[in-house]
Amino acid sequence: MPEQIWHLQYHDFFSQLDAETIRRLESKSRTRTFSAGALIGLPGNSSESIFVVARGIVKISHITVDGKESIHGFISQGEIFGELSVLGDQETEERVHAVEPCSIIMIPAREVRDVMDQNSGLVLKLTKLIGLRRHRIERRLKNLLFTSNRQRLVHLLLDLAEQFGVDEGDQIRLKIKLSHQDLASLIGSTRETVTILLNQLKAEGAIETGRQKILLKRPHRLANSVSRRPVCVPLKVQSFLRLPVMA
Repeated sequence: MPEQIWHLQYHDFFSQLDAETIRRLESKSRTRTFSAGALIGLPGNSSESIFVVARGIVKISHITVDGKESIHGFISQGEIFGELSVLGDQETEERVHAVEPCSIIMIPAREVRDVMDQNSGLVLKLTKLIGLRRHRIERRLKNLLFTSNRQRLVHLLLDLAEQFGVDEGDQIRLKIKLSHQDLASLIGSTRETVTILLNQLKAEGAIETGRQKILLKRPHRLANSVSRRPVCVPLKVQSFLRLPVMA
C-alpha cells in the first residue's frame, strides 16, 4: 500500500472512510517536506487545502502589533490543521512554521467537502475538532485573565504533557523542545519571568530542566496545585506514522 494512503487511512479523521474514498483523496493530494524553522504558511495567504502532519511538529502563531510572536499552539504528528478551509474560510490569519523537519500532506478542501456531503460521520468529526480547539483557546484565555503567571505556566506544562508527554514511570518527559521565550509566548509573559518560575519549580523538585528539555518529576502534585485532573499522556504514535513519506 502506498505510504501516503497509510497516513490517510489510519488517521482518526479519515479512519471510517472506505478504501476507494481514501484512494480518491490520496490521488488528489500531495506531500511536501519542510526543514526545521521553515515557513509553511503566512497570514493573508489563501489556503484551499486541509493539512495532515505526517511527520514532525508545526507551530501556529501570529505577530502582535509590537512585533512580538504570540504562539497559539502546536500541531503534532498525526493531527490536522487548516480545517476551516473546508468551511470556505480560505484566508489564514496565522503563521505556520515547522518546529522540526516535517512532512505535510495537503488535501484539496473541495475534495474533503465532496466526501463530507456523502459522510455525516466526517462532518461530526470536523465539528468536534473545531469545538475542541475552541475549548482550548477559551481555557487559555481564561487562564490569561484570571490566573497568575505561575499558574499559567503550570497549566501549560500539563497541557504539553498531555500532547507531547512520554511516560517514564512516575515522571513525564516532554518530547517537544521549547525555549524559555517559547514558553513565555504561550502564556503571555516574559522570558525573564518564565526563567524565574522554572527555577522555583525546579528547586521544589517538581520539574527538571536542561537545554530545551523539561521533565515533570511530580505531575500529580503539579495538577493538584492548580485544581486539575491528573495528566493523561498520549498513546504511542502508531508505527505507520514513522514510515518514510514520499516527497
